Amino acid sequence: MADDADTFDYVIVGAGAAGSVLAARLSEEPGSTVCLLEAGPPDTNPWIHIPAGFIKTLQDPGVTWQFKTTPTENTGGRAIATTQGRTLGGGSSINGMVYNRGQPADLDNWAQRGNRGWGYADCLPYYRRGENRIGLDAEDRHGRSDGGIPVTDMDWFHPVSEAFIRGCVNAGIPRNPDYNSGNQAGVGYFQRAINNGVRVSAARAFLHPAMRRPNLEVRTDARASRILFEGKRAVGVQYLAARNAPVKQVRARREVIVSAGTANTARLLQVSGVGPADWLGAIGVPVVHELKGVGSNFRDHYASRIVMRAKSGVVTMNQLAKGVRLAGEVFRWARKKPSILATVPSHVYVFWKSFEGLDAPDLQCVFTPGSYVEGKVYVLDDMPGVTAGAWQHRPESSGWVKARSADVFDDPDINPNYLSDPNDRRVHLGGIRLIRRLLNTPEIGRFLEGETLPGPQAQSDDELLDFARRTGSTTYHLIGTAKMGPETDPTAVVSDRLLVHGMEGLRIVDASVMPSMISANTYATTMMIAEKAADFIRGREPLEAEAA
Repeated sequence: MADDADTFDYVIVGAGAAGSVLAARLSEEPGSTVCLLEAGPPDTNPWIHIPAGFIKTLQDPGVTWQFKTTPTENTGGRAIATTQGRTLGGGSSINGMVYNRGQPADLDNWAQRGNRGWGYADCLPYYRRGENRIGLDAEDRHGRSDGGIPVTDMDWFHPVSEAFIRGCVNAGIPRNPDYNSGNQAGVGYFQRAINNGVRVSAARAFLHPAMRRPNLEVRTDARASRILFEGKRAVGVQYLAARNAPVKQVRARREVIVSAGTANTARLLQVSGVGPADWLGAIGVPVVHELKGVGSNFRDHYASRIVMRAKSGVVTMNQLAKGVRLAGEVFRWARKKPSILATVPSHVYVFWKSFEGLDAPDLQCVFTPGSYVEGKVYVLDDMPGVTAGAWQHRPESSGWVKARSADVFDDPDINPNYLSDPNDRRVHLGGIRLIRRLLNTPEIGRFLEGETLPGPQAQSDDELLDFARRTGSTTYHLIGTAKMGPETDPTAVVSDRLLVHGMEGLRIVDASVMPSMISANTYATTMMIAEKAADFIRGREPLEAEAA
């Protein structure tokens, strides 16, 4: 039994984007005590804070969960690395720093599924509360919150990117100055969580300032191994620093809040006895509470990327990232000047339609003035070139996350079932054909000399699908394993107040609660969910809805 020193009002598992926001908001109440458990170390790794350092952190098990998907026929028998953050800030300390809310209809769809208060108009004020938008006109739908995530515009531009955008516009895709305004369609430069040349993670923006408060205690290298229950009530968390380390625990007077991320949240619930009875039985865990949806409804964006070789004399990021040119970029970055060290991995966005006649974009496409090595994520090739990718906004293919054993040091079985739905394959093909067309406009053509991946020999649907299966990759946008929905939905795990159905004192606040995929990167919406949850937990009236 933990003593009084190890008892808090709230225990939060996971210091990622959601956990950092929650810890900051809940500790604003001076009468409440909060303990935040993070499986990884503090965010002192210097590569975390240099935007281009994400290439280093993705490969570093010291600050990441090196998860891989289960090989399937639709991934060419490959296990795909789906790395997740394991440090203060979680994914926000290692991600691509893109700030993207998605389409209003995404959240309206959540509300239409029976989730009260989750429509776009209800959620917009919570996006705004967690955002400090730098730039743009005052008349917009952005936040100017002191202490929020600073969201800035791109400040480093390449002539090939400009040519790509001009080609898109002349192909009928309008230039959109603000895809986060509620009107997403178009082409332009990404908004990003970078300020003064450095990454600003959720830990940096929210958690570190809050750590000065005496009512917040943050424990790093604390891997949650089990939620503690008394009957159907969550009363604490058991954790340990290493597989054979002494087991410790911390108790919660009011709530245990799981914000461990889509894969780890599902696994922690399962090893704690909450989930499908047959899955729990397979790993020898007694059932505390059967919930069939725990670990199901798992989705991710699956991307294919096309590479084009640049003409002789064209300098792309491939050359800028090496030798004397790289030294020049480092010098510029050190002087807080625009530099490749302070850019996001994907520079240009295209939100568009896989087929004419659709009401709204169903594709996210990205463009970078640099070429990547085949089969390696974000590793620049020796040859100069460019890369463009596409993925389906709202995939119907779904899979699962299952604990392989009761030991949380064993990686879970992660299977998104990429491209298993026929419509997903149709839209994916539409995306590949769209980016191929946009890479062959006259505007960008004067910089490029030919396609190297997949190459001109791949033309038919079967050939392009084979390419997608052999080379496609995750976008690290894992959602859905603790789906939000009414109790009448047998696959729902949490209510629209994010409380676990049939349990007491147990809430889930992270991307796992998303009932369906948003038309966007998941980072901004995960923080919005945490902002909204903080008001639920504190018993506050919701912020007033804003017209879309």
